[in-house]
Amino acid sequence: MKYEIGDFVSKPVTGICKIENILYLNPQDEKNDKLYYLMKPVEDEKEKIYVPVSNSASRLRLCLTKEEAWNLIKRIPEIPTAWTNNEKMREQSYKEAVKSNDPEALVAIIKMIYQRKQKRLAQGKKCTTTDARYFQVAENLLYVELGIALGKPKQQICKTIIDYMNQRVDNRI
Repeated sequence: MKYEIGDFVSKPVTGICKIENILYLNPQDEKNDKLYYLMKPVEDEKEKIYVPVSNSASRLRLCLTKEEAWNLIKRIPEIPTAWTNNEKMREQSYKEAVKSNDPEALVAIIKMIYQRKQKRLAQGKKCTTTDARYFQVAENLLYVELGIALGKPKQQICKTIIDYMNQRVDNRI
C-alpha cells in the first residue's frame, strides 16, 4: 500500500486531502472486492472522496514535505512563466496546470497571470474573468499545500513567500 491513514495527499483539481481510512466499499461482494482510500479534502471536511487503491498512483501524490515546500519557494524566481499568447490555448494551459497536480506548474501559471494582470492594468484594462478564476484556483491549490507542509494557515502563505523573497533581495544588497 502506497499511502497510510493520516497521510496528506494531493489530488488533481481537488487539492490536499487527508486519508481517513482504507476500506472495502462492499465487503460482501467478493468479486468486486477492491480497496479504496477514504479521503477528506482539507478545504471541505464534510466531503468524502473514494479513490481505488489500485489506480491511486496516477491520481494521487504525497503532499510536499516542509523541506520540499521551502525548496519550491526558493525556486520561484527561476520557475519560468507558462506564457501563452493565444487566448484559447491559454485557458487550456491553465486547465492542464491545475490537472497536472504539480506545484511548479501552479507557480508558472500564477506568475503568468500576475504578469498579464499587471500589463493589462498598465493599459487601463481589467483582468479577464478566466485569468481571475484560474489565478484564484491555482493560488488556493498551491497555498493550501504549502500551508500543510509548513504548518501555517493558507492565508499566511502569500506573506511568507513575499517575506522570503524580500529577505533574499535584502541579503543581496
